[in-house]
Amino acid sequence: MDMMKVAATEKPSLSSPSALASTIKFIQIPKSETFLQPTLEQTRQTHALMVKTHFNGTKFSPSAQFNFLITSYTKNSQPHSALDIYTYLRRMDYEVDNFMVPAVLKACSFVSNTQLGKEIHGFAVKNGLTEDVFVSNALIQMYSECDSVVSARLLFDNMYERDAVSWSTMIRCYVRSNLYMEALEMIRKMQILQIRLSEVAMINMITLFADLMDVEMGKAMHAYVTRNLEKMSFQLTTAFIHMYAKSGNLASARLLFNGLNQKTVVSWTAMIAGYIHCNKLEEGMKLFARMIEERIKPNEITLLCLVVECGFVGALELGKQLHVYILRNGICLSLALATALVDMYGKCGEIRNARAVFDSVKDKDVMIWSAMIAAYAQTHCIDRAFDLFVKMRENGVRPNQVTMTTMLSLCAETGALDMGKWVHTVIDRQAVEMDTILKTALLEMYAKCGDIDGAWKLFREVKDRDIGMWNTMMAGLGMHGCGKEALELFSEMEREGVRPNDITFIGLLNACSHAGLVEEGKLIFEKMVHAFALVPKIEHYGCMVDLLGRAGLLDEAYGIIKSLPIRANSIIWSALLAACKLHHNTVLGEMAARQLVYLEPQNCGYNVSISNIYAVANRWNDVAEVRKAMKNKGMRKEPGLSCIEVNGYVHEFIMGDKAHPEIEKINDMVSEMGNKLKEAGYMADTSAVLRNINEEEKETALNYHSEKLAIAFGLISTAPGTPIQIYVIESAFTTSETEPVLVEITGSTPVVIIGSAVDYLPSSFICYLPEITA
Repeated sequence: MDMMKVAATEKPSLSSPSALASTIKFIQIPKSETFLQPTLEQTRQTHALMVKTHFNGTKFSPSAQFNFLITSYTKNSQPHSALDIYTYLRRMDYEVDNFMVPAVLKACSFVSNTQLGKEIHGFAVKNGLTEDVFVSNALIQMYSECDSVVSARLLFDNMYERDAVSWSTMIRCYVRSNLYMEALEMIRKMQILQIRLSEVAMINMITLFADLMDVEMGKAMHAYVTRNLEKMSFQLTTAFIHMYAKSGNLASARLLFNGLNQKTVVSWTAMIAGYIHCNKLEEGMKLFARMIEERIKPNEITLLCLVVECGFVGALELGKQLHVYILRNGICLSLALATALVDMYGKCGEIRNARAVFDSVKDKDVMIWSAMIAAYAQTHCIDRAFDLFVKMRENGVRPNQVTMTTMLSLCAETGALDMGKWVHTVIDRQAVEMDTILKTALLEMYAKCGDIDGAWKLFREVKDRDIGMWNTMMAGLGMHGCGKEALELFSEMEREGVRPNDITFIGLLNACSHAGLVEEGKLIFEKMVHAFALVPKIEHYGCMVDLLGRAGLLDEAYGIIKSLPIRANSIIWSALLAACKLHHNTVLGEMAARQLVYLEPQNCGYNVSISNIYAVANRWNDVAEVRKAMKNKGMRKEPGLSCIEVNGYVHEFIMGDKAHPEIEKINDMVSEMGNKLKEAGYMADTSAVLRNINEEEKETALNYHSEKLAIAFGLISTAPGTPIQIYVIESAFTTSETEPVLVEITGSTPVVIIGSAVDYLPSSFICYLPEITA
């Protein structure tokens, strides 16, 4: 590439070599705090003049001039221009020194170009530049910002020399990737090696405690800083404000904020974001208004932080107000800010606004594409998400780990195994770096989509398993009813020295519950408390209630609820209610349902549950009263919804569906399925239809529920013997109503039922239907 093509086309205003020299001197060697970063226009003008004078119009070396251009383009959000210069220099066999490499790596970070970053790493190793700790630190930072944690740690471990910046950069790398335990381990090693903490390291540690919302560790760090520093810097104070606010300790955050002699936009941002994070929206907006009154103008980082927090708490109206503020004040909508707005609207379910912002951006990077795909995923628009993913690839944008993790999570949630396998193929073909998070997402997709063998094979292939991957595999086995296998895997994990956490035991207790391993579940609970000193959370007690309830030990389950050290929430009462429905215990069931209605009066499902309990007892007057009350409150039960993936497309069915284009053939298959079932001796259990109608109407209701329609469509749309996978998003019936269709008949067509709405089968249940041809 000719350097004239890299340079801007504008006529330079720096008309002489002396002007160029003074400009570079001002920019590169600032002698006061009035130093200003050149604008993009100034950078382009300087670049054009450098080309015109063949880089000889100043006493600064060509290398220093190139370094200035690369740095300035990167700081002005033009990393591609910076990388073009580097590419030109390499092609011309120009010397690239240890001052230039960090600047180029920063540009790689901006565009998440891991491949080029690795090429630069190889170049640095070949030329002995990695012996410079400054270069190695820049490489770690690049890998961190490109989400390549494994590469960053490998480099860190092989460094000739490490300084405090090396350690703090590695800690920040782990924090960015949500690998908090690994970050804490780095801090422990620093203490053992007695490495003196730099201010940057302290700030990174405070950020870690903020992300963990560990206010006690944060307080200990605050005490350490107070003891070891004569005066706490503004940057440290702001970091503590952020940590206290994010941990919910707004009083301490505000005390530090009020104690600042001179508040900058950074401190205002930290405090306002803290209020929004804690859902104190009114106080946050009041402080925002006060900041503007005091003539502190919010910058892009301020708005970015506030928009992100709005997405976190689902504060749609506040997010819209911030968007309006950006537009009315003519603030440039940078790529980062546009991505944050897309993400915020997506998390708040405002898909149209998210797409409008997305479409307004011309030069889209992988992050904004990923944010828009995630927005579709969060609103269960699976087809739109996949269409956008395909369009992203057609536009030459290479997906990263975030994109692929989002796609796999979407496949897992909708049971789209074929699509998940296709995504897996794309990962392999695009050579997307497989970090632990992405491997775990792949494993979870296979497990949730019914392919437990595929999940197991993937698990065995991975060597660097973290606790998250072990937990996912155990949960997957439990989801498939493989309780004993999950317990065996737990024993293997113990032998390998991996310490379990609270999520491990939630997965194990669920596995025992689905497999009916009552005694084993009790032992696991005891082991968690006594062997690993973990304090049971409400989720663990919910699992125990579920375990005992499934086994019919309802009095024992209720005994646990009565002896709880904390107040029972909807998780606990829901588990008891489901058990009561299964074992027809009207008394306990009514009590559980009333507790749920009291805790969440606007939850339609709980009102329906109490109505169903009355229906089972033939208390139709009480049923009518509950339904009347629901109607007066504007509550409406959504119909059951089941999905099936056929040839890469997801088809949805609701009870009594008549909208599907193949509905006539589906209904014919439903009739044929009914005949086959009757021939096998199955009689419909109409007692499960909790409505005051005659027997014939009850049979009709059972025949056309969403799961049966989905199975029928699968049978007419696939070859004989092809596995049929149904994903139940919301079931209009309890499992006892659908179970006979799935369990009592055996044959050669496997059917997989997946979804939380299937109460008392494993979350992924495999059965067989007789061979029926369309």
